[in-house]
Amino acid sequence: MKEEQKMNAITGRQIVLAARPKGKPQKSDFRLEEVRIPTPGSGQVLLGVLYLSLDPYMRGRMDDRKSYAKPLQVGDVMSGEAVARVIESRHPEYSEGDVVLAHTGWRTHAVSDGAGVRKIDPGGPPVTTRLGVLGMPGFTAYCGLHLIGKPQTGETVVVAAASGPVGTLVGQLAKMAGARAVGIAGGPRKCAYVKATLGFDAAVDHHKSGFAADLAAACPRGVDVYFENVGGAIWQAVLPLLNKFARVPVSGLIAQYNGVGPGDGTDRLPATMREILSKSLTLRGFLYYEFSEQHYAEFLREVGAGIADGRIRFREDIVDHLENAPEAFIGMLDGHNFGKVIVRVAP
Repeated sequence: MKEEQKMNAITGRQIVLAARPKGKPQKSDFRLEEVRIPTPGSGQVLLGVLYLSLDPYMRGRMDDRKSYAKPLQVGDVMSGEAVARVIESRHPEYSEGDVVLAHTGWRTHAVSDGAGVRKIDPGGPPVTTRLGVLGMPGFTAYCGLHLIGKPQTGETVVVAAASGPVGTLVGQLAKMAGARAVGIAGGPRKCAYVKATLGFDAAVDHHKSGFAADLAAACPRGVDVYFENVGGAIWQAVLPLLNKFARVPVSGLIAQYNGVGPGDGTDRLPATMREILSKSLTLRGFLYYEFSEQHYAEFLREVGAGIADGRIRFREDIVDHLENAPEAFIGMLDGHNFGKVIVRVAP
């Protein structure tokens, strides 16, 4: 029996969108399917997924609404980036055994024509870092802080979700730039990690009843850069602390991703716009790929060097088996993860 016939006799697995969530996703919104492993055609490669990245942006793809990316349709494979190994190649630039970064979705196997695929040096940092600190989350932190936030020596930088894959790097890069770093995280364990292990100047627990007062106390000279990952009540606590000419890179609004209905009915936009005007604030939403071509190589070089010499630390929260991805994803949206959430699909 030929090798491709053997491959076609084996089934792979994939997770598809079974139903659109109504608010917080449920396990019933996902479906695990067994499928035949595809055969690559001319100019294609067959990829075996090793590690799958779980990221908050995926929640938005589950809704049928206008956004920066096309929404998934019910029955579509959940979208996502992965570290994979080339199992079979009919593409001149890839060989069997190559380890690559690719947008495979939530599945064990995928066929690709090479578009958007990047080779990974398995002799460098752990390959999982290309999904976290050296991947999309890390690049988001790097571009948002350096190209929009632009912290100066002695300024105060505040970042929400400070123990997550974006927030951890934002604070460490702020310190390397000579700024004061204040992290917002959920619970004493995460706050202790942010301050003691990552070296932030202060960490504030947003689960505590006196959160707003604690944040103000941690920022006695106000806030010059606020890196927004969360929104909601955390944004409302930060807003009055922003100094004149403060910069606010907005990379995520995780507190609002599961939102349905009009909220509590309070219209906060007029007060927010008043602060923006009176303090000459700069708020800019951004997507990491807006900066890819220009700054990706310098990001890999600078952050990679920081990892190598120990100046930059990272934490990964690894879950085994593809079938556990939905539960891990739901937990991530609730803040149960500690570090970058990655699913180990294959050994």
